[in-house]
Formats: sequence, C-alpha cells, structure tokens
Amino acid sequence: MKLDEYEKGIEEALEAGEFKSVKNLEQEIAAAREMAENHTRKDQRMNIRISQRDLERIKSKAMEEGVPYQTLVTSVLHKYVSGKFKEEKDT
Repeated sequence: MKLDEYEKGIEEALEAGEFKSVKNLEQEIAAAREMAENHTRKDQRMNIRISQRDLERIKSKAMEEGVPYQTLVTSVLHKYVSGKFKEEKDT
C-alpha cells in the first residue's frame, strides 16, 4: 500500500515517537465511538411528496449505484446541507 506525503509524515512522526498515548485511552475511545454513532444515527423521519417520474429516476440511479433509493436520497441531502454537493454544469 502506497502512502501519500501526508500519510508518510504521520508515519515518520509515529516512528520518531512524537505521538503519546493519552492517560485515559479507554475513555477517549468510548467518547470517540459515541460521537461517531451520534453522527451517523438516523433518528428523524421525513415524508415528502414527489412526482412518480422523479421517484422512478431516483430508483434507477440508486440501482446504478447499487444502493437503496432511500440511502441515495439521504446521501444527496447530506452532501447538499454540508456544502459538499457539486452540481455538474452543462457546457
């Protein structure tokens, strides 16, 4: 596996002993795990009405991607609200 420059820098710092373990490692791991679970938790329901044609196209795109259509919709919405959604411009 090839490392990029950033990863090589981390590896060198690790080998040089520049990283130190925290005293409460188990607590830090548990806190990080809880934050990750809270970040990915889907605890709200949303119902929307869309045209049949749009839903069929969403389902078709989801099949192309190999994911359930609800997962595709959730992913697109997440990317949009987090500013990571890039719309292709027709040229």
